[in-house]
Amino acid sequence: MIIAIVALMGMVVVSLVRGIIAFLQTTKVDLESNSDKVTELQLKQNRLMASRVKFQALAIVAVAVLLLISNR
Repeated sequence: MIIAIVALMGMVVVSLVRGIIAFLQTTKVDLESNSDKVTELQLKQNRLMASRVKFQALAIVAVAVLLLISNR
């Protein structure tokens, strides 16, 4: 169970870092030009944020299960 929690935490960090990189690729000039590149980057940011939230939720559930098991 601890291995699963560590793996989920790692996936959260990877999703967060990839989302930050996608965010940093969006420049003010790109936003003002209304290019298709901005839309792709925004969609990528949204997907990565959703995956990060999903991994965080799974990690919380795994910790809760571990706490329930350890209290028995």
